[in-house]
Amino acid sequence: MKLQLTRSRVVALAAAVVVLGGATAAWASGGSDPQAKYRVEDAFIDVNGVSLDTSLYLPERTPAPAVLLAHGFGGDKHSTEKDARELADAGLVVLTYSARGFGESNGKIALNDPALEVTDARQLVDKLAQRKEVQLDGPNDPRIAVSGASYGGGLSLLLAGTDRRIDALVPVITYNSLAEGLLPNGVFKSSWGGFLYSMGVNESTEDVCGRFTAEICKAWTEVATTGTMSEETLNLLRRISPASTNTGVTAPTLLVQGEQDTLFGLDHADANAKQVKGPVQVVWFAGGHDGAYPDEKLRARIIGWIRYRLTGQGENPFGAFEYDVQGNITPEGVQSVRTVRVPDYPGVHGNPRKLQLSGGEQTIITPPGGLPAAISGMPALNSRLAQTPISSLFGMDLPGQQATFTSEKLTAQLLVAGSATITLKVSAVGTPGDGVLFVKVYDKDPNGNRTLPGNAVAPIKLPPLPQDGSPIEVSVNLAGIVRPIENGHELQISVATTDQTYRTPTTPATYRVSLDSVEVPVVPGVATESPFPVGQLLGIAGVLVLALVLACIRRRRREDVDPNLEHTPLVIQGLAKSYKGLTAVDGLSFRVERGQILGLLGPNGAGKTTTLRMLMGLITPTSGTIRVFGSLVRPGAPVLGRIGCFVESAGFLPHLSGAENLRLYWAATGRTPEEAHLEEALEIAGLGDAIKRRVKTYSQGMRQRLAIAQAMLGLPDLLVLDEPANGLDPPQIHAMREVLKRYAATGRTVLVSSHLLAEVEQTCTHVVVMHRGQVIASGTVDEIASAGGATSFAVDQPELTATTLRQLGVSDVDIEDDVVHADLNGVACGQAIAALVTAGVSVSRAGPRVRLEDAFLQLVGEGS
Repeated sequence: MKLQLTRSRVVALAAAVVVLGGATAAWASGGSDPQAKYRVEDAFIDVNGVSLDTSLYLPERTPAPAVLLAHGFGGDKHSTEKDARELADAGLVVLTYSARGFGESNGKIALNDPALEVTDARQLVDKLAQRKEVQLDGPNDPRIAVSGASYGGGLSLLLAGTDRRIDALVPVITYNSLAEGLLPNGVFKSSWGGFLYSMGVNESTEDVCGRFTAEICKAWTEVATTGTMSEETLNLLRRISPASTNTGVTAPTLLVQGEQDTLFGLDHADANAKQVKGPVQVVWFAGGHDGAYPDEKLRARIIGWIRYRLTGQGENPFGAFEYDVQGNITPEGVQSVRTVRVPDYPGVHGNPRKLQLSGGEQTIITPPGGLPAAISGMPALNSRLAQTPISSLFGMDLPGQQATFTSEKLTAQLLVAGSATITLKVSAVGTPGDGVLFVKVYDKDPNGNRTLPGNAVAPIKLPPLPQDGSPIEVSVNLAGIVRPIENGHELQISVATTDQTYRTPTTPATYRVSLDSVEVPVVPGVATESPFPVGQLLGIAGVLVLALVLACIRRRRREDVDPNLEHTPLVIQGLAKSYKGLTAVDGLSFRVERGQILGLLGPNGAGKTTTLRMLMGLITPTSGTIRVFGSLVRPGAPVLGRIGCFVESAGFLPHLSGAENLRLYWAATGRTPEEAHLEEALEIAGLGDAIKRRVKTYSQGMRQRLAIAQAMLGLPDLLVLDEPANGLDPPQIHAMREVLKRYAATGRTVLVSSHLLAEVEQTCTHVVVMHRGQVIASGTVDEIASAGGATSFAVDQPELTATTLRQLGVSDVDIEDDVVHADLNGVACGQAIAALVTAGVSVSRAGPRVRLEDAFLQLVGEGS
């Protein structure tokens, strides 16, 4: 489908990207298949006063059962082309069409009005009954299923609720009530509303109603301008919603709803499931309006279900209820998904488990004008944005506007599946204001990173609050999610006063809120689609037995933390490492403070890299300790998460681009994309368009820059770089130097191992010099550089200065333009300056001669 961009569509740009790209279409469209075993007839069919653009897919063997396939809002018959071809390949007659007001069809959009769009569909069923290729159950009664996504899914329910000829239906990511979909709990979902309105405007700006009927335009204008519904608008939305006809649905129904959906959440499928009278099966899949759409495997199962219901052939591919659980990123760069099957559909509230929350009573404000407002995501783009460098821009709670209530750390995984419930105590401080709050459920990991599952937000329209400030209790059903909260994580409830996705209150107000507990839904089931892995399970059992034996032999070690060093980035004491009689590091001790850039210097074989490998927990010291922010470093220590490192050489997947390598590396850490600061890292890499190229095409210098950027992901408190300038040209070295200085200026710490003395001298604030595994000098760069007593004098008479200094017994005097360098050999600098002034020399500056190279060679010996 093509989008014509005109000045009247500026508002619709974001919606066009997501909606026409598939956000409300029935899956994705595809090209023709020359091997297809069907033919297609395109025609305009006159029904109910309009002419609809249709395509009829006829399989080789007929007569056959039929499927009426409706498209999503903003799409047309081409949006369903891929699905139509797959159904026709399965031997079914398929009729797709552009609904009135869309594509080449005429008429006005009435949002599935039973008298208009639903009657259109009923007359299309009549037309199918007249085709000899369609199997009949009786006169004017075809064997038929109806399906569609979003807008088309609503049409499926409305048609089946008013036409008993429908034998099966598959509504996908659809709604139960438009009133609740667009104004949940009476709070206007303005972002989604604006997207949908923009899809119905004309190319011309003359008519604000665009392609909508006058009745729909009037209702939209009221909601958009006031944020509320009159009784007339509420009755209209009820009449054109499936909720009004669901009790008439007696055909077998497969409800497929998305877990990543801020438009029509899991509660809509739950309401439909409770109202439909026929046999109902429910599927929650890892997608929705904000994410992916039914993949090839799920589409094949849906087609199998339709064939089973229409022909009686095969087996029912679905149980009563199943849901997807998203896991970690696989080596292929995609998110793993497992499906859990449950013998009975428990409803969206499942089996509740109660968690106590801490936080006490908290005060939150609604700012004047409702600005700034919190950001919980970008409707229709949330899952896509999560994979981009700008994802952190689309999730933000604001201080003073949110209260948080947190559970204890979980001791085992908690799989939340459905809608949690809370009882919130609220009181007004002064004038109650508009009385709207927004509640979210966060998954908080041990590092303090929070994830908002599904970007789900539950708006609350508060009842009138007492003027005397006494509290009332409000029961709240939170947005439905599916999320495994892992062992060691916390569940956190956020109560906020603003959210950009909704029409935020503008009247300033102050509230006191408190929350003691939350009931989260748990739905146990069994994983599907995997043969019983006897061999693998035996192997796992063996590993577990071995682990238990080792656990009995070794006591569990608690994390060793020195509270006196919790704010000190690095302390190394008595560190040693030996290999079969060879001592690589011998009694090493030094300390690094916040804001320092410390250079670790030493000739080859001094033990620098061995020290860094022990610091990163890659090898175990023979003796001594390393503490990072007070925590003892050992392999797998949690504190290693606060270190960003590049030691020796970085490993990258050569067939992936630089940007993909960085994203996958960060995903492997288990932290949220928002915490990666990927944009900053890409800027540091300075690879330009090359960041999009495969790493196997990179030069050594480009790989080096990518490795430095990888080390800086997450902006770690301690950054460790081993020979970072290798392969970089002078401009790149200069750029890296400035980056490290700015990085340390934020209060973070940098440790650099290098053999480029001039670079260390210009970059580092402090230096540790190693030789044969030991520290032979440490201090500031100036202290180390002047360790030999060399002093520089900026004077107006260099020759007289040299003569005067020699008369004092100073040796090794060197004249360099207007600067005289001398080794004072114990003569005090003040005494030398006094002698020069007495001799008539004007001394403009005197101080240590900073030449790190000389000091280094003197410390380790030139022959080393």
